[in-house]
Amino acid sequence: MLAEAGISDRAVRTRLRHGGLVRIARGTYMTREDVDALGPVGVHLARARLVGSRLDVDEALSHVTAAVVHGLDVWDAPLGRIHVTRPPTRSCRVSDDLHIHTSDLDGDVVDVDGLRVTSLARTVVDVARTLSRPRALVIGDAALRAEPTAHLDLPRILAVCRGRTGIVAAESVARLVDGRSESVGESLSRLHMIEAGLPMPDLQHEIVVRGGRRYRVDFLWRELGIVGEFDGAGKYTERHHLLAEKEREDALRDLGLEVIRWNWAELSRFHVVVDRFERARRRQQARRAALERETVIGARYNPLR
Repeated sequence: MLAEAGISDRAVRTRLRHGGLVRIARGTYMTREDVDALGPVGVHLARARLVGSRLDVDEALSHVTAAVVHGLDVWDAPLGRIHVTRPPTRSCRVSDDLHIHTSDLDGDVVDVDGLRVTSLARTVVDVARTLSRPRALVIGDAALRAEPTAHLDLPRILAVCRGRTGIVAAESVARLVDGRSESVGESLSRLHMIEAGLPMPDLQHEIVVRGGRRYRVDFLWRELGIVGEFDGAGKYTERHHLLAEKEREDALRDLGLEVIRWNWAELSRFHVVVDRFERARRRQQARRAALERETVIGARYNPLR
């Protein structure tokens, strides 16, 4: 391709050495500008298309590569290798840029833009077997957002994969995935809550405030009267957004709800959020105790009796 464009092998080597070109697959290169513009996920997708176009009929793109092709969030997942799965009658191998797995796919293959790719449910199980729990949960939540019925296939696929490496981890992730988490940060927040032993909140709950306006909150501990909100990168930076968010928060507090917030930086030190939650819980307990005392006093003293 480069030769046809009039670029010699020597020129290619020079541009590779100086960083002007980046090798994305054997004999395939991108300019540094294109690589930077696409980012790691975009480059992985470009490489997946190259590999996917040459697959045999019994092979499919799988694992994190399938997640990328499906358009799922792949937060912090390693993207150096393209993953392919083929039947166990054939050989597996691992190189610097390709990992060929062997497994029965049992019909869990779909077509995505002309590429053979493992189904969403199969992809969730595969990444849950091979990636860390936070990375797998992010992908699993994204898969159920894209296709809520995918969770129905998880038990069958877990049974098919029983005995394979990582199946216990996959079963654990399958119990946790929830498509109602709308972002990477919300998925990670939920996992931190589980690991910290916090009670599990309702997700994306709609609250009607005075005046009839409806607000959907990220997390709601209904019985405790606490709302939790994850602030993603760049959220509420403009003045009108800040004012709208203050109005929203005031309306929620006017209902007697406690509102706690956290951001990306606080995900890595979630004990700060746990402390914030516990303080909110104590405030609600004190408020409710005070209301109960007022009710008792009012019942005892009634000048109209």
